[in-house]
Formats: sequence, structure tokens, C-alpha cells
Amino acid sequence: MTKARAKKNYSKQDVFFNIINYTVFALFTLICAYPFYYLIINTISANNLSANGVIRFWPQSIHIENYIKVLQLKGLSGAALISLERTVIGTFCTVMASAFLGFMFTQELMWKRKLWYRLMAITMYVNAGLIPTFITMKNLNLTDNFWVYVIPAIVQPFNIILVKTFVESIPASLQEAAEIDGAGILTVFFRIIFPTSKPILATIAIFSAVGQWNSFQDTLIYITNQKLYSLQYLLYTYINQANSLAQMIKSSGGGTSLNMEALVTQQTPTSIRMTVSVIVVLPILFIYPIFQRYFVKGMMLGSVKG
Repeated sequence: MTKARAKKNYSKQDVFFNIINYTVFALFTLICAYPFYYLIINTISANNLSANGVIRFWPQSIHIENYIKVLQLKGLSGAALISLERTVIGTFCTVMASAFLGFMFTQELMWKRKLWYRLMAITMYVNAGLIPTFITMKNLNLTDNFWVYVIPAIVQPFNIILVKTFVESIPASLQEAAEIDGAGILTVFFRIIFPTSKPILATIAIFSAVGQWNSFQDTLIYITNQKLYSLQYLLYTYINQANSLAQMIKSSGGGTSLNMEALVTQQTPTSIRMTVSVIVVLPILFIYPIFQRYFVKGMMLGSVKG
């Protein structure tokens, strides 16, 4: 194909539409990105300026003292390790369970397949409530247990439905050919279905990883052992304590032994909140773009049949 033929001829209407289209999406992108940018520039700017709302578009008196102080908080490294472990293990278990159950619900030979599928789907709309759930977890000895972060999140009906819909779009001839060659269910799943389903599984991995990383309510409800606190719960408590601790230290003249004294006496509650927010969000901001292409492709293929 020559350059002349490859070159597109745009009319004035097309050019005008493209300009408007790019402008609208550029503004939309800025609107979405600005809150994160605002948080970051306020955490590296002078704390008194941040507290007074002076920092809007450009950082002033740049420093990284806020991050140094926050990272020195007691128990932060252990909580970060717990969050990392629950994210990795929980995401792996959720993806594997969703992939296998989604595949099995497409197999006509599965015993009472439609019944189990309907029972699974009902759980999306019917919830026992907080107290029965807590009693169940307590009877299963999952309270004050690391596995309370992982086991309840393994079976996710929405993810299973996504995988089922995706698997149904895979040509049945692939499985039939494998079965003719003597492949069993597990061989078909691991050798054919699992590799073919990478886009939708990457989508589920994003859902699960973000949910596990950001979750703190399960720690609040089920965990009393400080060694099992997640990073988000620990930082959530620090955010809630920021104002009260600042006032306490100010009224007592700094004579408190709380583990946030060194932080609050030098940083304002506003800078604490913003720095903590950045630390929580930053890992997801780095991970999400890596899986974005799989995310878009997986959602499209997993939601449209045919």
C-alpha cells in the first residue's frame, strides 16, 4: 500500500469532531488525575501551606519529611507485609477458584450444574448480615486468624459468571479435540481453558487485588491481634487519630508517649491524611496500568457472547 493510499482524507467535519473529542477526553483525564496530583504535591510541600490550602497546582518548599515520618510509624512494616500477603494469596486463590468453577459451570456432565449455578447466583442478592457472618467466622475459628482475609473472598459469584461467559465463547471444538486424545477435565482446564482465558483472568486479578489491598473492614470486625492488622486498617486508625493527637500534644505541651508524637508535632493532621492516602493508593496506581490492556479486553470478551 502506497503512502498516498494509506493517507486518510479528513473532511472539515471530521477534523472538528476530532478536536472536540480529544479536548473533552483530555479535560476528563485531567479531572480524574488532578486529585492524585493534588495529594502528592501537598505531601511534599510545606505543611503549614498545605494546611492553609495554599498549595493548588505547584509544590512549594519541597521536602519528603512527611513520608519519612509516616514510614517510621510503629507496626507499619508488619502491617504492610500482612497486606501484601493477603493480596498475593487472596488474589491467587480467587482467580483459580473463579477460573475452575466458571469452567465447570459450562460442563453439561457436572452433577446438578444448573441447581448449583442458581444457588451460587442467589448469594449475590441475599446476605445473612454482619452478626450471623461474624458468628460463622467465630465458629470456624477464623477470628484473629490470617485466613479470614483469604477464605471468605475465594468464591466470588460475579467473577465466576464472567469466566463462565468467557469460556462459553471459546470454540467447543478445542475441548472436544482434547477429549478425543484422552484428556480429562483437569487436563482440559489447565492446558486449554486456563491459557485461553488470560484476558478475563487478568481482569478478575485486578478486581481481587484492588479489593484485598484496600480492604480494612474485615480487620475492624474480625481481628484484635495487632500482629494481624492490615496496612489499610493501621493507616485508617492513624488518620482518625490525627486531629485528636495533634490537639492532645498541643494542649499537653508535647508530653505524651503515644507513638505518633514525633509525627504529629512536626506534621499537621492534613499532611498526615494526605501522606497516608498516597501510601495506600500508590501501589495500585503502579500495578493497574500493567494489566489495563487485559482488563479492557477481558471485560469486553467476558460480557458479550458470540
